[in-house]
Amino acid sequence: MDSYPTPALALVEEMHAAAAANPARAVAFQGAPGANSHRAAIEWSAGCLPLPCFSFEDALDAVSAGRAGSAIIPIENSQHGRVADIHFLLPGSGLSIVGEYFLPITYAVMGLGAGPYKAAYSHPQALGQTRKYLRERGIVPLAYADTAGAAALVKEMGDPEACAIAPALAAEFYDLTIAEQGVEDAPDNTTRFVVLSRDALDPATLSGHPAMTTFVFEVKNVPAALYKALGGFATNGVNMTKLESYQQGASFSATMFFADILGAPGDPSIDRALEELAFHSKELRMLGSYPQARVRG
Repeated sequence: MDSYPTPALALVEEMHAAAAANPARAVAFQGAPGANSHRAAIEWSAGCLPLPCFSFEDALDAVSAGRAGSAIIPIENSQHGRVADIHFLLPGSGLSIVGEYFLPITYAVMGLGAGPYKAAYSHPQALGQTRKYLRERGIVPLAYADTAGAAALVKEMGDPEACAIAPALAAEFYDLTIAEQGVEDAPDNTTRFVVLSRDALDPATLSGHPAMTTFVFEVKNVPAALYKALGGFATNGVNMTKLESYQQGASFSATMFFADILGAPGDPSIDRALEELAFHSKELRMLGSYPQARVRG
C-alpha cells in the first residue's frame, strides 16, 4: 500500500478490510479508488466489494490467493489500443476469463482550484485519450501509474498549477475541484474489460446464448502455418473478432497469437475449427468462454 499517494491510503485500507471480511464478494482492480477500473467493478457487479491493487499482477494474485472472488482488468481501448498485457499475465496466472464488460470512458480535469494548469498527471492511456485537449491548452502531460492515483498525487502535492486527468469519481474521493468534464478527444471512447476467476465457466452453460471464447496459440514453424491454422475458422463459418501477435521470450523465434472468436466449445463448428487449429499449432491454451457483452451506445 505504500506505493499509493497518502490521500488514497485510508481508502485503500478501508476497502482491503471490507474485502478481507468477505473475499467471495471482492472484485480486484488495478489502481487507486476512483479509477476507471473501480467504476467498471461496481458497474459490472453492483453489490461487489472493490479491492484496489497497485498493479495488474497484484490484482490477479489477489484472485489466485483467494483474497478476491474475481478481478476486472482493462485489455483494450477503442482510441488507444492495448491496455494490459493480458497475453503475458493471464496464461501463467491459472485464472480464466468468465466475463467481459464495455465501459464508456469520460475524463475530467481536476485540481486544487479551477486552474489555469501547467501540468497534468494521469495514466499514459488517459493522456493519450486527451492529447488534443492538453496540446490546445499547452498543458504538459506527465505519466502516472493510474488515473485516480494521479488525482490523489495532485492532492498530496498541493500545487495549484498541477491537475489530474481522471474520472469525476476521483474528485469526490480526494476533494478536488473539477475544472472541466468530458475532455476526452473522442465521444465514443470505450474500454473493454475482462473478468477473471479461478474457476472457468462450463461452455455448456452458454449454449443458446451469444458467447465469446478467448485463447492463445503458437503455430508450428513450417511454411504457411498460420494460414493453415486459421483455415478451419473460415471453412466452418466461425467469426474471429480479434487476432493479435506477440513475442514469447527474447529469441523472436516463437510468435504467439491472442485470439477471440464468437461462440463456445460444444458448438460443432467451433469444435471442428479448434481441432484444426490444434493440429497446426505447437501450443493451444484456452483462456475462457463467457457471455458476450454489448458495447453501450
